[in-house]
Amino acid sequence: MPHTRSAKKSLRKNRKRRLANRGVKKSLKTQIKQVLAVAESGALEDLKKEYNLAAKKLDKAAARRVIHPNLAARKKSQLAKMIHGKEHAAKAAAPG
Repeated sequence: MPHTRSAKKSLRKNRKRRLANRGVKKSLKTQIKQVLAVAESGALEDLKKEYNLAAKKLDKAAARRVIHPNLAARKKSQLAKMIHGKEHAAKAAAPG
């Protein structure tokens, strides 16, 4: 346990920040899962909407340094690549 006043305050701050960061990370994970669920059985429009929400949350978390910016970029890239594949498959399956 901390002994000095400043160390005690730092511990309090770290606990609050940790709880807030955990909430942000949890919402990120659930949003990414929603994108993947819509990708399994959903329309392309819905998929793009869910992706936009996920990208926004990833960018905000990276800006506040809750997650590393490279992690946010990597996740956005992975999701965008998946969406692009779905679009390409839809165009190939469409007649004409």
